[in-house]
Amino acid sequence: MNIIFYSTNKFDKGVFEEESKDKHKLKFLDVQLNPETVFMAKGADAICIFVNDDASAATLEKLSEAGIKYIVLRSAGYNNVDLKKAKELNIKVARVPAYSPYAVAEHTVALMLALNRKLIRANTRVHDLNFSLDGLTGFDMNGKTAGVIGTGQIGQIVIKILHGFGCNILAYDVKANAEIIQKYNVVYTDLNMLYQQSDIITLHTPLLQDTRYMINKSSIEKMKSGVMLINTSRGALVNTKDVIAALKTGKIGYLGLDVYEEESKLFFKDHSDDILQDDVISRLLTFKNVLITSHQAFLTETALKNIAETTVFNLDCWEKNIASPNEL
Repeated sequence: MNIIFYSTNKFDKGVFEEESKDKHKLKFLDVQLNPETVFMAKGADAICIFVNDDASAATLEKLSEAGIKYIVLRSAGYNNVDLKKAKELNIKVARVPAYSPYAVAEHTVALMLALNRKLIRANTRVHDLNFSLDGLTGFDMNGKTAGVIGTGQIGQIVIKILHGFGCNILAYDVKANAEIIQKYNVVYTDLNMLYQQSDIITLHTPLLQDTRYMINKSSIEKMKSGVMLINTSRGALVNTKDVIAALKTGKIGYLGLDVYEEESKLFFKDHSDDILQDDVISRLLTFKNVLITSHQAFLTETALKNIAETTVFNLDCWEKNIASPNEL
């Protein structure tokens, strides 16, 4: 099977070539998929895309015209794919439902700790031979209340880690998980109560119509003053302009992001020689209590291997004319 990979990075090529073992013909592109780049997939059987690729109806129409029959996502999320249109066009779509929830969960807690103990500022000072501790005071995680929105695989591991720190855990999900209630004394509650009582709020929910901009002016007003907000899920869960307003007043005391609504124009590329055109992220970068990573929470050796294994498995299934269990 001939597969075109869009939005590839240096770390993608080796792991996929090793996993494929010449079973499939792989071609790697560093450009994003959109209606203008579909022509690059002509002659292929399948394409492999990542989180910021555009698989909207317009793109899928052109992919179908180019003869593409299959789309494999090297991600768990699929909000960038118009599944209804794909079905109409008889394009099969499969994802990687779980590559390493530990990777994302551990990165989530790393953001919490780095913000709390001001590790980035402290490291910069020491490199400048400034060994002063003024302005670096943090807080004990032990005894703090953490609100976890979304208790799927990643949320559950975050809860496990925070319970180990001695945090009190509030959780919100459409369905409560009895096991984590018993093991980690998790208290499920509604969003209003979670916002009001949490010292730390972390997002682990998919981007849906109901969750888009769930963090907004109204929800922020319900939060504690100085709350820590972490998002390693999807950028559009957060209304960034409302968050900036809350950072300016001190309502949000710490902000950790691994995702950003407009990240497709920025993340995964070196823009160090460019003039930054995004005024919103420019403003975020002026705050000392903001820590942003460029969608790297998934990036561990274990996760990359699992992503490659599952993606190649999906392709193998289709080549054998059988359905993959990971089809959407």
